[in-house]
Amino acid sequence: MSDYDVIIVGAGNGGLSAAVGLAQRDIRVLLLERHNVPGGCATSFVRGRFEFEVALHQLSGLGTVDNPGPLHGLLGSLEVLDKIDFVQEAHLYRTVVPGKFDFAVKANREEMIRDLSARFPKESGAIEKFMALVYQFCMEYIGAVYLTDPESSKEKYPLYFKYALVDSGKVLDDFFEDPYLKLTLGSYWGYVGLPPSKMSFADLAFLLWAYLEYKPFHIKGGSQAMSSAFMDAFLQAGGEVQFCCGVEKIIVSEGAVKGVITEHGDEISADYIVSNAGTLKTYVDLIDREFVPPEHFTTLSRSTIGPSAFTVYLGLDCEPGDLGIDISTSFITTNEDCDSQFASWKTLDKPQMTGFTCYDVADPEFSPAGACQVVLINLQYLDHWLTIPPHRYAETKYQYAQHMIDIAEQVYPGFTSYIEELEVATPLTHLRYLGHPGGAIYGTDQYAKDSKLFVSPKSSIDGLYFSGAWAGMGGFQPTLESGVTVAKAIYKLIKEDRGEDDYSGR
Repeated sequence: MSDYDVIIVGAGNGGLSAAVGLAQRDIRVLLLERHNVPGGCATSFVRGRFEFEVALHQLSGLGTVDNPGPLHGLLGSLEVLDKIDFVQEAHLYRTVVPGKFDFAVKANREEMIRDLSARFPKESGAIEKFMALVYQFCMEYIGAVYLTDPESSKEKYPLYFKYALVDSGKVLDDFFEDPYLKLTLGSYWGYVGLPPSKMSFADLAFLLWAYLEYKPFHIKGGSQAMSSAFMDAFLQAGGEVQFCCGVEKIIVSEGAVKGVITEHGDEISADYIVSNAGTLKTYVDLIDREFVPPEHFTTLSRSTIGPSAFTVYLGLDCEPGDLGIDISTSFITTNEDCDSQFASWKTLDKPQMTGFTCYDVADPEFSPAGACQVVLINLQYLDHWLTIPPHRYAETKYQYAQHMIDIAEQVYPGFTSYIEELEVATPLTHLRYLGHPGGAIYGTDQYAKDSKLFVSPKSSIDGLYFSGAWAGMGGFQPTLESGVTVAKAIYKLIKEDRGEDDYSGR
């Protein structure tokens, strides 16, 4: 008999939701995490009197009491919903090109259409038609893909078949003329890591639909509070966890997983392994090459490692209102050319954009009284950071951080004089703490060709499963959902192996 039914490698979002989903079904689960806290990207750290949120900017899919979203049901089924306090944001975002354009998008479909139409009156009709397309396309996509309709056809789902593989830039160009209108509607592209010219319309449509329909949220106490709630639920259900315990090797024999060897040299057996460490790291580093079927390397060779992030964490000795900060999330760019902004991610030239998040707008208790925190973020690929000599690293990262601060200063003049705490994370920082190739925060580049429409995350090694961004789409909601999907699949197999037929699909 194996030591455990399931071993989960990594306590990121996908690992945590899989762990809880299995443990609550009386499955013997061991969770192994190389860090000393759970969460992966969903964590926090302390500098001075500030506890900084590492990664969560806006949580999608939660919904309200009157209109609960899929994440509401997921968290409820895992018995963690009541352990987390959520804070709703009134706006989706503010799009700013300093000195040229400034527009705030409310988190309401009707108000969004009304305000955009007032700002761009010549294109008001196109705005209404575009938003109608977004909503209808998402309904068809859900029916054809998520509900796996066996009768899916062009006649039944015409918009899905027409637009699923079309890039967002083309759709925006077909509907609109004004570059600032296209910039505004495409502002969420940073949440995918590809500009509209390369990002599928499906991704843009679902981002707009999910945040409009179910509203953007943050978590009181930050995403670490959610990770801790998952860990509490896991332990209460009888699960076991070892922190500061990375996995050195996944043992494979006769085409099936047999267990793991930890970094401390302990060999632990299990019938199933869920890797939240990513497909690339798992197949290349954790499993001996001779045991990996060649088709998996072929699939990996067709993908490219996605971007990491450059993040500036700022603790300010003032309230948001003192600086006129009244919207939680802003996308500030120096121009309206998204392709140029994307290209800059692969250089150390001055950044052309920064995300600007102030959590205290929606939650005045997020920071100490009389203070607030701001996070600036720009995505960056790792490669050029590896070329920096060690003695130039600190100078380079602080110069780059200053450039981002300068961009934000154009929108909120004077905010730099209130900086009390400053911390900077480069792609090398994310590589160190996440352990992901390239320090990637979304897994591979999120091209449509690499999505689950074409690439199955299922392994041909018996008993091996994946959760997290590398097994699907990046972001909090998709990675949490990936763990639940894996937990259900493994539970069903275990029930079948035991000869039990009362699988309810919980």
